Amino acid sequence: MAEDGYPASLWDPETGVIDRDVAHYMRDNYDLSHIIRRDWATLGPKLRGKLHIAVGDEDNYYLEEAVMLLEDFLEETSDPPYEGSVTYGYRHPHCYSGPPDDLSVRLTRLTYNQRILPQMADRMIATAPEGADMSWRY
Repeated sequence: MAEDGYPASLWDPETGVIDRDVAHYMRDNYDLSHIIRRDWATLGPKLRGKLHIAVGDEDNYYLEEAVMLLEDFLEETSDPPYEGSVTYGYRHPHCYSGPPDDLSVRLTRLTYNQRILPQMADRMIATAPEGADMSWRY
């Protein structure tokens, strides 16, 4: 927070000078890739098998590059392994959420429940404790 009570600027728009304190604060508190790398020893066991990332390879904000760097780290993890997935949508923009790739992003938004809820249910079934109430399956 700046002295005036508003969020501190990352850089001075007149000089272009970067405020490194703000940059480090943003990295340490908001950069998910940094946080996952930094805290893998405690986060890894909680995230094992739960990270499923989809990104268009032509993301409007170039986020595919950050996802590639995160994927490199995740593929190297072993204690525990991440056991998730990263999907790149060929020629898809921001908001790509996974196959089918022959549909536009605006149409795949209409199928989130049909595509993603079965994956979630499969994960719940596979990791449910012995004797868990599975009566919700029908």
